[in-house]
Amino acid sequence: MKKILLAASALACFQVARAQDSTGTASSFTISGYVEAYYNHDFNRPQNNTAPSFLYNFNRTGEVNLNLGFIRGAYAGDRVRANLALGVGTYMNANYAAEPGVLRNIYEANAGIKLSKKAELWLDAGIMPSHIGFEGAIGKDNWALTRSLVAENSPYFESGAKLNYTTGDGKLYLAALYLNGWQRIQRVDGNSTPAFGTQVTWKPTGAVTLNYSTFIGNDKPDSVRQMRYYHNVYGIFQLSPKWGITAGFDYGAEQKEKGSSAKNTWFVPVMIVRYSPAAKVNVALRGEYFQDKKGVIISTGTPGGFKTWGFSANFDYAVLPQVLWRLEARTLGSKDAIFRERDESMNKRNTFVTTSLALSF
Repeated sequence: MKKILLAASALACFQVARAQDSTGTASSFTISGYVEAYYNHDFNRPQNNTAPSFLYNFNRTGEVNLNLGFIRGAYAGDRVRANLALGVGTYMNANYAAEPGVLRNIYEANAGIKLSKKAELWLDAGIMPSHIGFEGAIGKDNWALTRSLVAENSPYFESGAKLNYTTGDGKLYLAALYLNGWQRIQRVDGNSTPAFGTQVTWKPTGAVTLNYSTFIGNDKPDSVRQMRYYHNVYGIFQLSPKWGITAGFDYGAEQKEKGSSAKNTWFVPVMIVRYSPAAKVNVALRGEYFQDKKGVIISTGTPGGFKTWGFSANFDYAVLPQVLWRLEARTLGSKDAIFRERDESMNKRNTFVTTSLALSF
């Protein structure tokens, strides 16, 4: 009997629990998780079995591996909320490589307090998903299996504080952010300057989402301070139950050197068209281009810099409500030969076929 009572008690701890928080209002605690395994075949077959350095998801090639797995605990009350998620996988290894020690495995850790009893005005602080871009780390939530070049080379996460407001009808979202840097948990050594961001999301109808996000800050030591200015614009349009389009354009500029008015710039247009012929099936086509002549974000060491286009075709099948199987063919082409072959020669093109199996709970 004692064992049964202990088991029931443990199960209750992991289920959604209704309780009273310190303000006397209803609250809940939930545990959820996500696991995405993959196989990525790189037709260039590099010796190190690693995709080009500017790709941070599904970046191990020729082997079955784990892109991202995490478990999250979330607390939500009327006036307070918090999230803590610990993650593993090649995504974590690639994106958190600059962080020290245990910080490399913190996928998310933040807490928030509601500043108004009547309005949805919140102050959140900690490690949070990025306010930039329409693609995130959780694969099943994105229209394509692999991430676009712009998503891979702009922040997936950020650390700082966020003041955010949502209108009562949910159509308008506004946020202002104080950040530790450009995809940073811990600020760069020698850097004493915070970064800042803004976000405006407007949903005029249930079928349209328009977003404009910005970033301004220096992500280098003060001795070589170079201010970076970034603009992210995108729209998501569900044209019908079967057809949808996502289109985005990002533009960035960074000082050429400390105190200079001259800037190096880069820009990235991207478009994804998705077709859903059946409830369990999605097909998506993506076209994209990334131009970074001076190597601010992606350094190639070649005369033309990074001028790369990409096309991909994606097929999704929902095996079960919580299980998604995906298959994608992707090709990248560059003005200069920047893709490494198995014999260490360089090529102007790189083609991949990737498949993944994602489970959420």
